[in-house]
Amino acid sequence: MTSQALSALRQAGRIASAARAFGAERIVAGAKVRDVCESVEEEIFRLGGAPAFPAQSSRNEIAAHYCPAPDDETTYADGDLAKIDVGVHVDGWVVDTATTVAVGGGAGQRLVDAAAAALDAAIAIAGPGVPVRSLSEAIERVIRGRGLQPMRNLCGHGVDRWTVHCPPPIPNSVDGSSARLAAGSVVAIEPFATEGRGDVTEAGHAEVFRVPIPPAEAEGLDADVVAAISGFHGLPFSRRQLKRFPTAHVEQTLKTLWERKAMAAYPPLSEAGGRPVAQAEHSLYVSAEGVEVLTL
Repeated sequence: MTSQALSALRQAGRIASAARAFGAERIVAGAKVRDVCESVEEEIFRLGGAPAFPAQSSRNEIAAHYCPAPDDETTYADGDLAKIDVGVHVDGWVVDTATTVAVGGGAGQRLVDAAAAALDAAIAIAGPGVPVRSLSEAIERVIRGRGLQPMRNLCGHGVDRWTVHCPPPIPNSVDGSSARLAAGSVVAIEPFATEGRGDVTEAGHAEVFRVPIPPAEAEGLDADVVAAISGFHGLPFSRRQLKRFPTAHVEQTLKTLWERKAMAAYPPLSEAGGRPVAQAEHSLYVSAEGVEVLTL
């Protein structure tokens, strides 16, 4: 990795850490989920970065991918277990980080603590050449040791330039992976802890999308909307990030791109048993000498 790329990653990591804390502080009973996510994105821009994906805040049994729509009036309530998932890029170099807030305190804090402890345990053994399986073992051991379940079909992942998800997957429970962490790579480790079964299923309406660039199937669509989508450089985006355009134009563009199989959509992911889920996540740069946590 070049020094320029590493400098951009470090800057992205500092911005993501600050934006994550900024968002977590605003997750209180009565606050709108949409307001929190939009304020996180504004803070990312203010600090000199750009969102690598739209800020998301999934609550309770929704483990991931809840992204409020432009007209979403949902508010946080005492007792919510609220995740805030933040992605930042600088010059395309991506980091990914998340934390969970037990709104008003209460029983959900044990899940928050378990996810955070599992993340710490995985980071403690990470390094060049370390088997991914070892990270999965550490995550699973910590979460199960607290009487909880890891989410088996959610996992950490590599990140790269203009890319949020790439190999290697880093499962939260042991599987047959033979992959090892490679020097010069960046990985996001993200344990999820639950009282439930430990599986997620798709649930609800997608508000997160991704279109490869250039979108070859854009003929006949609103040129301004297509240009805005192209401006995400293949990174995920949301309807909220297109709200400056007429709603009908946005909807027709998304509908047509989907029908032409030119767009991916990511609906919310819910714990299959309806039980609450907590998440913790950091991005790490793996060097020849060890690891650097970029999003502390």
